[in-house]
Amino acid sequence: MPDEKQPRPQREVEMAPHELTAGSAGTSRTPLPGLIFIGLYMLVLATVTVFGVVQGHFPRAYLIFAALFIIAGFGLVRLFRWAWALTLGAVALLMSYYLWVFLSMKIGPAAVQSGLNAVFFLYLVRVEVRSKLR
Repeated sequence: MPDEKQPRPQREVEMAPHELTAGSAGTSRTPLPGLIFIGLYMLVLATVTVFGVVQGHFPRAYLIFAALFIIAGFGLVRLFRWAWALTLGAVALLMSYYLWVFLSMKIGPAAVQSGLNAVFFLYLVRVEVRSKLR
């Protein structure tokens, strides 16, 4: 009987999500659906801000915020880390602002907006989301 050497089966290596890097096998460059939704949310915020400036409800200086929202929205869909940081800051500040509006003026929709921004904040800080960014 000839001595045939059987190839040794290769062991599957499992990695935790926080161990994955941009160059690792197993990560893809397709954005998560949540990131796409949050990017679209940033574009909606920019649109609302521009319409508010055009109608005279907001000062013209708010166009700077609209530009930052647009940059953050498109950058987040393209999975840039700087856009993630910009979006995270915007969502955190909006969450705090709407919470303050709700607590001081007792406006119900502000509580909903604050809760929505809190959900976006908690989604953006997840390890799975951060591992997708470059």
